[in-house]
Amino acid sequence: MKLEHIGIAIRNSADSEKIFADLLGADSYKSENVESEGVKTTFFNVGESKIELLQALDPQSPVAKFIEKRGEGIHHLAFEVEDIDFELNRLEELGYQLIHRTPKDGADNKRIAFLHPKSTNGVLIELCQEKT
Repeated sequence: MKLEHIGIAIRNSADSEKIFADLLGADSYKSENVESEGVKTTFFNVGESKIELLQALDPQSPVAKFIEKRGEGIHHLAFEVEDIDFELNRLEELGYQLIHRTPKDGADNKRIAFLHPKSTNGVLIELCQEKT
């Protein structure tokens, strides 16, 4: 398991992309819309991990609700796993509350599922696995 990316909720993609391009000295390598989540995602490489900027496309999306409640900022930590189904079963058996029992398609060619922050000390955790 490794830290795959840090998700950051943002209001304005252009402004945030400039900030991170300036900070990291490199442009983003990918942007895509994830219709199922109602977000535009933009990725930057940072060493062996990534930064994922999340801009809400739908005012009812989880990211829009997050920004409305908490403002812009760190939204989630994502960990890459070899077998997401195994990890979800393992964590559920250990008593962790799952937001998604069944993985779904996410950005950057990944299958994803989230753990509820109520069971992880307030941190939204995403598990992701590369699609084959």
